[in-house]
Amino acid sequence: MPDPLSDLIALLRPRTVFAKGISGAGPWAVRYGDFGHPGFCTVIEGRCRLAVDGAETVTLEAGDFVLLPATPGFTMAGFEPAEPVFVDPHAAAGVAGEVRHGRQEGDADVRMLGGYFVFDSPDAGLLVSQLPALIHLRGAERLTTLVRLVREEAGEERPGCDLILSRLIEVLIVEALRSIEGDDAPPGLLRGLGDPRLAAAIRQIHGAPAHPWTVAELAREAALSRSAFFDRFARTVGVPPIEYLQGWRMSLAKDLLRRKAGGLAEIAERVGYGSASAFSTAFARYVGEPPKRYAMTA
Repeated sequence: MPDPLSDLIALLRPRTVFAKGISGAGPWAVRYGDFGHPGFCTVIEGRCRLAVDGAETVTLEAGDFVLLPATPGFTMAGFEPAEPVFVDPHAAAGVAGEVRHGRQEGDADVRMLGGYFVFDSPDAGLLVSQLPALIHLRGAERLTTLVRLVREEAGEERPGCDLILSRLIEVLIVEALRSIEGDDAPPGLLRGLGDPRLAAAIRQIHGAPAHPWTVAELAREAALSRSAFFDRFARTVGVPPIEYLQGWRMSLAKDLLRRKAGGLAEIAERVGYGSASAFSTAFARYVGEPPKRYAMTA
């Protein structure tokens, strides 16, 4: 059976992982500017405070996992008063070795593993727009194990490293997002998948994007009346069902065009259009430029 969440993560193609150890001792506080790329962190031992722009301050403890889908500005600190030291995340991104904040000698009050990754696809907004600024999970042992594996793999340039890292990050993202499916998620795919009726229709869209779906057909898949399905889908997913279908088709088309995976007529057929001209018109209206030009610049 199609798995829409896996489809989305695979389409975004996460890659280029960087991970390192982070620790703090004594009075310390750091202020990171906006970064934009997805960041993650797991606490190995101790505790600290995290204040992400747009979210409430939280206390991080051993076993906690944090995912920042777009890593806005944030402040991280210990529990003793300290003036935050500004850190440029772009300059700090490539610094190897453990980063120590506050007192440099002696035992650390908190030890963490943190890192970031990027998406190959420019359509990262497909995912980020559906997520809160901060995903904070307690007792996330599976995620802690995944971050340890990411750290180990990122620190060694062994054969197949890039492939392993990309797969580990895919698993890490899916594992983290599972925790916010349903009512905890804002309107979008994750919330839709938390509704068993709507999930059945969404899986059909992902399983056969070229099929000429109608609202009536999708409503039958969801075992709902046409009007009840339309209202429930629009409220839960954030867009009407046919608009979601078109958006998914265009995401697939952009991926195929970027990868030069077929001619225009073939791509048109794969995403549900009867001719290259009909596809070109729809694509230009949705994306803002014709598919041939998009393929040249993507």
